[in-house]
Amino acid sequence: MKLLLHVCCANCACFPVKALKEKDIQVTGFWYNPNIHPFTEHQKRLMAMGYYADKAGLPVIYRDEYMLEEWLKEIGDNYAEDKRCGLCYRLRINLTARTAAEKGFDSFTTTLLYSKKQKKQMIKDIGEEAADKYGINFYFEDFDRGWKEGIDMSKDLGLYRQQYCGCIFSEKERYAKKNV
Repeated sequence: MKLLLHVCCANCACFPVKALKEKDIQVTGFWYNPNIHPFTEHQKRLMAMGYYADKAGLPVIYRDEYMLEEWLKEIGDNYAEDKRCGLCYRLRINLTARTAAEKGFDSFTTTLLYSKKQKKQMIKDIGEEAADKYGINFYFEDFDRGWKEGIDMSKDLGLYRQQYCGCIFSEKERYAKKNV
């Protein structure tokens, strides 16, 4: 199977890439993350992705533009976590599905299914909607069983380890709690 894997960050790719390759799935990464802010954070994560891809022998399709305006337009006034995460997932998953269909992949999935902090059922529902919309299979696997292994792998590789999901709102939530 040829699978396009949306990659939210290099750290979250470590275990899913390993698990998929162990199943003899031909994996190609897809970097598209207009949610990551500020620009310096986006660039750190992008560089880490390139380093990881090289070490893992992972081909990657990059949409590496810094797309602050597109992301903010998509989120609009829906910046509460229960709304913005779904909109952000949908933006990234839909483009992954469309790209997979256009480039002849058999299926697609996302490393968002690795993190214990993401909303798995919501991701699955959005993935299945995108699959129907673009006529391609959504591969669902809850990769968080490899949470610790993935962390260890990323540390062994010396990958840049971010401290928040990526968006400006998650950054505020992460750091504002410490200042209260």
